[in-house]
Amino acid sequence: MCIVEFIGPCRFSHWAAEGEACASCGGVPHTGPELHPIGKPVPLPLVNLAATSIDQTANVYDAIRGMLAESPAEKEFALDIGKTLVQFKSGRPGSIRPVTASSRGLEGARQTFVCLDESHHLVESNQGIHVYDVLDRNVRKTAGAGSRLLESTNAYSPSEGSVAQRTHEAHLAGSKGLLYDCLEAPPGIDLKDADALRAGLVEAYGDSSWVDIDGLVEAIQDPRTSEANARRFYLDEIFSSDGSWMDKSVWDACVDHSDPIKPGDKISIGFDGSLFNDSSGVVGCRLRDGRLFVIDVWEKPEKAPPDWEIDVLAVEAAIHRAFATYDVAWAYCDPPFFQEAIGRWALTFGDDRVFEYWTNRPTRMCEAIERFHSAAAVGDLSHDGDPRLTRHVLNAVTREVPQGTLIQKDSPRSRRKIDLAVCAILAFEGRADAIADGRLHSHRRRVVGF
Repeated sequence: MCIVEFIGPCRFSHWAAEGEACASCGGVPHTGPELHPIGKPVPLPLVNLAATSIDQTANVYDAIRGMLAESPAEKEFALDIGKTLVQFKSGRPGSIRPVTASSRGLEGARQTFVCLDESHHLVESNQGIHVYDVLDRNVRKTAGAGSRLLESTNAYSPSEGSVAQRTHEAHLAGSKGLLYDCLEAPPGIDLKDADALRAGLVEAYGDSSWVDIDGLVEAIQDPRTSEANARRFYLDEIFSSDGSWMDKSVWDACVDHSDPIKPGDKISIGFDGSLFNDSSGVVGCRLRDGRLFVIDVWEKPEKAPPDWEIDVLAVEAAIHRAFATYDVAWAYCDPPFFQEAIGRWALTFGDDRVFEYWTNRPTRMCEAIERFHSAAAVGDLSHDGDPRLTRHVLNAVTREVPQGTLIQKDSPRSRRKIDLAVCAILAFEGRADAIADGRLHSHRRRVVGF
């Protein structure tokens, strides 16, 4: 398609006239009343192969070079086929060019065709989202002239927030101007059932007759192949990557837009704070039904200066606003960076409502994480689908410790934050303790600990 967009008659010109040479008629003169389109080349073809690195564009660009080199098209169109650029020897404007996040002049270029290969690899941490957003804006500005963008991808991992995931979700939301085509195996195939697996592969690969289906069955059933890789890269099934804490389908099943949170509702609060690189957030949980909602969150902007810090006054204001708006029965707060502030909150709102909860104590935290995960699995909690909370929950990966399972970011320096997930766990744990203390249907009473 990149080659056709570069030198072929890929734009609509007119309907074939009687007697005009017509490809739809097999190259013979057009006859009859049927409307057959006649194409024309793009006057100034600017074709981009987009990825986060030049190496990632090699799969498509090397194939283009191989098809054009020593082909009739090379001579007919006088093409200069280089290692990083295909252009016209005559100096006529137009090219096929790989581009990345570091490419100069990416913003504002007038691409006529963009190919995004393996868009499930384009994520925020490698600037893939930035690459896509810039190219998408460029294409939209010239869409009236026929500019277009093509994505090809394997099934994405819901925990990564990739370009492929965003496109799929836009399709599900009914986005206009988007053609989405996908073949995938039926979900939930038993990977140990060779017959069911073979049938699923046949469906997923469609008319790709050259694919060795039996070889793929062997590859999937090889114990070295993880379930996530088997389902995503062979069966084209959207599946959480290895180590993901919360399955997207489980979390999505907890979405409930009925009975929204109202001022005065009796809630618990979970707070996880930071000052510099991590996010800070406050999540509430309604006592009577386990409904989670984001009260506020502070995340480091993408282009923040090196000395960026959390606005601690905004955090203070959000906590005070939460206590003023809702009937806060219980608040669990992770002390690092905010221990003094938490002490003030306990003095202001009562030390029978505001408690420290050290998330770095594995036994207690493992138990809270397990209770939260189990509640989500059986539908004992709900949320309103807030994309910020969803993103943080799906970003979390598991880490096994002797006490059980903890959650963490996928790497220490990852930009894919999980702080709201921690807040939600604390809020849900606070709800359980508030109910156990009899606060669901009663007024406050002081708790004294020894």
